[in-house]
Amino acid sequence: VQLVESGGGLVQPGGSLRLSCVGSGFTFSRYAMSWYRQAPGNDREMVATIRNDGGSKNYAPSMTGRLTISRDNAKNTVYLQMNGLKPEDTAVYYCNARNWAYDYWGQGTQVSVSS
Repeated sequence: VQLVESGGGLVQPGGSLRLSCVGSGFTFSRYAMSWYRQAPGNDREMVATIRNDGGSKNYAPSMTGRLTISRDNAKNTVYLQMNGLKPEDTAVYYCNARNWAYDYWGQGTQVSVSS
């Protein structure tokens, strides 16, 4: 099982990034997919989640309105579009796949917001 994130980097405040996560080794369409983030010294927190069929999405209140999570089950890929980025959004962003029995994590991608 692998989850491979990409798309992180350094961006100025107010900028945008699109993160991608490609899954392999499991039936992607049977898993809810989520993005989490963890800043130094902080707990890992959920920022967005999408149901296995894409029919339901939820976002962390602190980021509502600035995020869009989407998925393409044909490509085994989940995306996170982030707009209006702030310095406090700086963190490692992790992809997660979860169903009733299993829970998988990617290695993370660094997002840094700074001028």
